Amino acid sequence: MHLVIVGGSDAGISAALRAREIDPDIRISLLLADDFPNFSICGLPYYLGGETPDWHDLAHRTEFPGIDILHRHRALSIDAAAKTIEVEHDGRTGTMGYDRLVIATGAAPALPDIPGAERDGVYLLQTMRDSFAIHRHLTERAPRKAVVIGGGYIGLEMAEALTTRGLDVTLLSRTPTVHPTVDAAFGGMVADELRGHGVRVETGVGATRIDRGADTALSVMDTTGATHPTDLVILAVGVRPASDLAGAAGARLGTRGAIAVNRRMETSLPDVLAAGDCVETYHRLLGERVYISLGTLSHKQGRVAGENAVGGDRMFAGALGTQSLKVFDLVIARTGLLDGEARDAGFDPFTVVFDADDHKAYYPGSVRLHLRITGDRNSGRLLGAQILGRRTAEISKRIDIVATALFQEATVEDLNDLDLSYTPPLSSPWDPIQMAAQAWGTAVAMAARSDVGCGDTS
Repeated sequence: MHLVIVGGSDAGISAALRAREIDPDIRISLLLADDFPNFSICGLPYYLGGETPDWHDLAHRTEFPGIDILHRHRALSIDAAAKTIEVEHDGRTGTMGYDRLVIATGAAPALPDIPGAERDGVYLLQTMRDSFAIHRHLTERAPRKAVVIGGGYIGLEMAEALTTRGLDVTLLSRTPTVHPTVDAAFGGMVADELRGHGVRVETGVGATRIDRGADTALSVMDTTGATHPTDLVILAVGVRPASDLAGAAGARLGTRGAIAVNRRMETSLPDVLAAGDCVETYHRLLGERVYISLGTLSHKQGRVAGENAVGGDRMFAGALGTQSLKVFDLVIARTGLLDGEARDAGFDPFTVVFDADDHKAYYPGSVRLHLRITGDRNSGRLLGAQILGRRTAEISKRIDIVATALFQEATVEDLNDLDLSYTPPLSSPWDPIQMAAQAWGTAVAMAARSDVGCGDTS
């Protein structure tokens, strides 16, 4: 059997590796549009910021035994009836046949409609080549000022990276707060952290055009009419699913134009599966399809697709949107549903804000954690959590506790029964997650007694 995989990032490589594990005799061809298989796109800001000075270190792995990786091979079209792919390589096109196909084309940057976005010195950041272009600009032109357009993950990480390199950075975010995937109060704390390190943060403000500058190479005009002289612009306004190849072949598209798949990662085309940032994702709490672009999900979906492509019967367990982000010395993480998302889904959410030390205060170095726990007021079911604090605290570990509990459909009260580790330098007999759960239970009981409406108690 010949398994062809289109795309060599997280989902594509995971599919290939799993298929090889299940069936060592299968022939696997992986079409790679560039020369960088399985490189960490999430690591690009750290390469550009200098924390990872050698880009080669961004490779998750460098050896792929039993997998034929075809560099600089771009899939142009798919004929699902004939089971063939038209492929371009070095200016020549040809046809490749397959028995099973996995589409793992990832995401493409959302291109904002900003006049002047094509100017020299304006960059996207989605590929290794994008990072090389920015790196050349930083090293060869020695820019002094930068404008980052977009207040999401990449925008925040690039604001930090460029500041670390000594640039004067302005961040423009159309949303009322930066990092809009968390509650506004936490987004405000992230903005304060940026400002504390010298980043000029403008929220509720977008870019309207990019012109040549007078004393600088470029000038960005924002929606208030203000101008921002700059030597470098990073466009980081989000991504869209790269589903054009599948859509043109007749595959059904779903949420936000992503490839529609079932939980076996099968598309509507026969013998064609898809995984990663190009597909819609089953949300475990909502019970419906959403679009979430996360490397963790790409790895998991790719593994499911690879196993099923060679005759397996594995189901994708679903997503919770579990994610974390470091911004300078701050870490923020979330999993599950925010209060508003839960209400839109038909739950009766109740969110409690709770602060606690990350470990026993008598042991030196304790820091405050800010926690937000959301549960369903009627059933007590745990719906989500957010945590913010200094990066010395074990924030990722604690959000993962909640994510694990969510997978088990736990109640908020169930968190108190978990047998979690304790030693004074690292935690408390009741972990901060459990203290927040107890605060949630107390607040719900008090609200019930006083007949207070449900909602965010902050």
